[in-house]
Amino acid sequence: MAQSEAFIYMGLGLVIIFIRMWARWIQVGPSNWQLDDYLMPLTGVVLTLKTLAVHVVAATFGGLTNSYMTDGERATLDPNSTEYFNRQWGSNIQLIAWSFYAFILWASKVCVAVFYGRLTSGLMLMHLRLRVQIAYVLLGVTYLFVALSLLVACQPMPKYWQINPNPGDLCLPASSTFRVFVVLIPNLITDAYLLSIPLPLLWVANIGLRRKISLMVLFSGAIFVMVASIARGVSILQAGADGAVTGSEWACRETFVAIVVTNLPIIQPFFRKAAARIGSSAPFTKATRSTDNYAPENGQLGGIIGMCQERGTHPPSLPRSSSIASDQSTLIQGALDGYKQSPGGSGSIVVSREFAVARKGMAVNQERKEKMWFTERVAV
Repeated sequence: MAQSEAFIYMGLGLVIIFIRMWARWIQVGPSNWQLDDYLMPLTGVVLTLKTLAVHVVAATFGGLTNSYMTDGERATLDPNSTEYFNRQWGSNIQLIAWSFYAFILWASKVCVAVFYGRLTSGLMLMHLRLRVQIAYVLLGVTYLFVALSLLVACQPMPKYWQINPNPGDLCLPASSTFRVFVVLIPNLITDAYLLSIPLPLLWVANIGLRRKISLMVLFSGAIFVMVASIARGVSILQAGADGAVTGSEWACRETFVAIVVTNLPIIQPFFRKAAARIGSSAPFTKATRSTDNYAPENGQLGGIIGMCQERGTHPPSLPRSSSIASDQSTLIQGALDGYKQSPGGSGSIVVSREFAVARKGMAVNQERKEKMWFTERVAV
């Protein structure tokens, strides 16, 4: 991969992050931003630093590190030579790049978990809210494990850039088998767990196959991140002397995909709304017959304050608040319709319906839109 490709990924990733920030600025205003709204711009800064680190290793130090050397080569390499200098500094930057790489992945996961938290807050489906809370704990524990393993597995620290004698597998930043698996396994586990939050709802959702597939693709982006993560690990272990550069290239691809799939649920409805304004919403949504009697104004959620709980009955069609809200309410509505109802029995469920008043402000409106956006396109 040419170095220009790494900068293209970085540029596109920063554009996506900027669009997300712009969308959230318009929707809720900066005073109502939540954790993910601050964490994603920080992720963009770290993405820039990681890309620069990858560039420096390849362009300045020739992709050299203290890896992929025989004992004879280590013993005969002159400590005063340019190659010795390049290998030491290449190893230093590889260590930093690993830390940046892990931060980007886990920060993206936290943003996804926070988004799911907004979707499930206030719902009567308590098991979903519990899954989100477990996700916070899982992400925190695994990130601490990964970050500490990357930094302190090799002791003393100078062995990370030691040339001779061979410092051992734990101290080879570019080719360490331990380093590959200590990131890869927690990465796959956490991605799989995050997938387990929305997909069960989609599986039972009483919605059209076409819409179900589109939503499953939208919320299954972590699968692409998992594939890229596996490809990166394989490339590091099998690329030989080019492993440092090849692994860094795959890291750029993987972090770019992670940023795209993390922000897509936020910016996709924003694009759909923009397309609808110019009469080109077909690529973003599927027109459906609507029986709603409610037509919101200026994207606000209007109506009456109230809450009622019904046992063993289907909820009515959710009002179509805006294009931003469509997919959220499709998933929630369809999932609730998909559950078997057993009035008075152990299998019965409690359905909660809430109506917000527009006067409660943009922040309240947007939080409800995000909950509804997961699933709204059901007409009946």
